[in-house]
Amino acid sequence: MSDRVSTEYRYEKLTWPEINQAIEQKQVCIVPCGAVEQHGDHLPLDVDLVCPGGIARGVGEALADRVLVLPTICYGYTGHVMDFPGTINTHYETFIRQVLDVTKSLAWHGFKKIILLNGHGSNMPNLDLAARRTNLETDAECILAAWWDLLSVDPEFLPGWRESQFPGGISHACELETSLYLYLDEDNVRKDRVHDHISTLNDGNPYIWSDLMGKGPAALTSWTSTYTPRGVIGQPELATREKGEQVYNEAVKQLSAIVNFFRNRPRDIRERHQASKPSIPIPWNQLHRNEQD
Repeated sequence: MSDRVSTEYRYEKLTWPEINQAIEQKQVCIVPCGAVEQHGDHLPLDVDLVCPGGIARGVGEALADRVLVLPTICYGYTGHVMDFPGTINTHYETFIRQVLDVTKSLAWHGFKKIILLNGHGSNMPNLDLAARRTNLETDAECILAAWWDLLSVDPEFLPGWRESQFPGGISHACELETSLYLYLDEDNVRKDRVHDHISTLNDGNPYIWSDLMGKGPAALTSWTSTYTPRGVIGQPELATREKGEQVYNEAVKQLSAIVNFFRNRPRDIRERHQASKPSIPIPWNQLHRNEQD
């Protein structure tokens, strides 16, 4: 077996024979998914690429014999942010299909464990559909995780880390994203332009408040410019590079634990309960016929 397969975690740097070896080793594929969109006056457009990509690479470096990290899917669903220059929007159907094309390609080659690591909040419902469809339309298993949710696994981490108000202090270009970006790419933070702004949605009402670490029972997702004047939702003035390092280490630690759990977890066994075999394909699956139907 090539030593490179056990030391090179970057999917695109392997040759096709080495891909076959990685499949034999049952390596887990991590697909970072992000977006190109505004993040206030102080952060570049690539926040949602740098954050999940950096965490995925950290896991790859730690678990090179068990993980392959794919190139980041860069363009996400950001139509609501188009009032801010620079934002690139992908139609939600195009986005879902692109992610599904990637997961189905991996499943076709023989990879059976796939993790979608999200870096953009509005990708979540679309990635949820892509992950579900991967599970139903292939013989691979796909799980979805947002990188910020990795910080809630240990109940003691966030209470000892967070200084911003809840809710609203951690939402977008905030204490959390700014801290992690300071750690991963400090030179590209415009430190003289960091200003707090709590979204007008967090006005004390009990219904539509939002924060990356929680949300109200109702959702109102409209044009971003209607609830933030400069694109910031949170308190980035509380961000530090040291906090970013703590976030990075915690996220890498928890995602590594997920990889180890997921890699060794036996696949669930499907069981149909129809008294007789159905005479037609599953209605939503007519374009993807296989023996499992």
